[in-house]
Amino acid sequence: MAILHTYQHHEPWNKGKLIGQKAPLKLKDIWAIRIRLQLGHKVRDLALFNLAIDSKLRACDLVKLRVSDVSHSGQMASRAIVMQQKTGRPVQFEITQSTREAVQAWITHAELKQSDFLFRSRISDSPHLSTRQYARIVHRWVEDAGLESGSYGTHTMRRTKASLIYRRTRNLRAVQLLLGHTKLESTVRYLGIEVDDALEIAEQMGSTPKSRTVWKRLKTSDPV
Repeated sequence: MAILHTYQHHEPWNKGKLIGQKAPLKLKDIWAIRIRLQLGHKVRDLALFNLAIDSKLRACDLVKLRVSDVSHSGQMASRAIVMQQKTGRPVQFEITQSTREAVQAWITHAELKQSDFLFRSRISDSPHLSTRQYARIVHRWVEDAGLESGSYGTHTMRRTKASLIYRRTRNLRAVQLLLGHTKLESTVRYLGIEVDDALEIAEQMGSTPKSRTVWKRLKTSDPV
């Protein structure tokens, strides 16, 4: 007599869920969000959005920026250096003209002093925005622009300009410095570069053994 075995069907744990890295914004998305914030007279959000794009900072570093980090003697700086909380290493970023104008408008509007946090919390005892509050703001931006909220997050803001720069220059080391990564393979993973492209880039950097080392270490790279 044959014995029939029945198996219970299990749905994959990640079915219907978006996992992995959040997508960077495209240029048209950046302008859609920026124009919407301008038309809505969202002074703080426009400053936050522009600075998030320019700085490429992690959320934990962005929300802790002080006026003195980006402005000196009442004048907006064209470049800033911030010590990263995660790595303890400094990272430098350029502040474009449009971002300088937006941030200065926010500083004036909010009557901020040099020692003040740039983006203060409105709903908690924290002296600055929390990363959770910032995440909600980012989701609101993308939803209002008609984008799928689940595909984007705070790392979207960090990845956006880095991805644009890489596509334009193909200069992986430059992007590594801009993101403040300690390992090149972290930048490769972060940008979502295909394996073949990563190996080709690594070979251009030096010898074939080095390229193999870069690829072998991709799975053990530091968090981004």
